[in-house]
Amino acid sequence: MAALKKGDRVSWNTSQGRTHGTIVERKTKDFTFDGQDFTASSDEPAYIVESEKTGAKAAHKGSALSKLSS
Repeated sequence: MAALKKGDRVSWNTSQGRTHGTIVERKTKDFTFDGQDFTASSDEPAYIVESEKTGAKAAHKGSALSKLSS
């Protein structure tokens, strides 16, 4: 899989179905987001994504994201 980067359009699964958005930040160190602790590294980064529909931000592992064509 190609590396994801800031600005990439991606999709991911939610309890409401598939959601689309944009990567706003790439994390390569452990971090806390919205009260939850996340593990991230250079080999397995995590991403902050912003929903196109709601504007809400969420953190996801790269394996949970699928890159979309622009």
